[in-house]
Parts: sequence; C-alpha cells; structure tokens
Amino acid sequence: MKPVRAFFLSMIMISGIALWGAGIYTADASVHMQVVDGYGVSASH
Repeated sequence: MKPVRAFFLSMIMISGIALWGAGIYTADASVHMQVVDGYGVSASH
C-alpha cells in the first residue's frame, strides 16, 4: 500500500471513530442521560 493511500485510509477511519463517539454522546445528551465512562465514573457525583 502506498503511503498516501494509507494516510487517507487512516484519516477516514479516525474521522469515523470520532463521529461515532460524538453521535453516541449527543444521543445520550438528547434524552438527558448522565454521561458515564466505562468504569461507571461520571462528571457529577
């Protein structure tokens, strides 16, 4: 694989992961759910 092609593939994958995370965050916020990380720790105690 050429370096330029690998770079673009990596950028697309990173962008997809970031958009997926932002989508989950906004979906949780839209239904007024408390955002909690994977360990059960939240911003407000």
